[in-house]
Amino acid sequence: MQATITLKRIYDHTQPAAENSFLVDRLWPRGISKERLQGVVWLKNVAPSNELRQWFHKNLEEWPQFTQSYWQELEAGKEWQPLVDLLQQNQNITLLYGSKNLQQNHAIILRDFLLGKANQTD
Repeated sequence: MQATITLKRIYDHTQPAAENSFLVDRLWPRGISKERLQGVVWLKNVAPSNELRQWFHKNLEEWPQFTQSYWQELEAGKEWQPLVDLLQQNQNITLLYGSKNLQQNHAIILRDFLLGKANQTD
């Protein structure tokens, strides 16, 4: 059985947090207390850079370009490695994000990136 990645909007999150839950936004979500996210690890460095995030908010129709740019940022870093390690140990993870758009947000790209890395055999 292969490990899975669950995507969940942070505003729909209820306590207690599932094991291996990660907030993957660059900014702390507005109106969410630290107590509400007890047990959730904040991995802001796996989120898109501030520059890319701000560009996308002004250019929402540029989803393909955003996807490509964010993928390149992920490839250039290694902050995501602990998540891949969990997946390779067959542990499920939950990625929490704040975006209102459920079809086009960075957590979807990150999920696909992580699953690709976890399935690589180097």
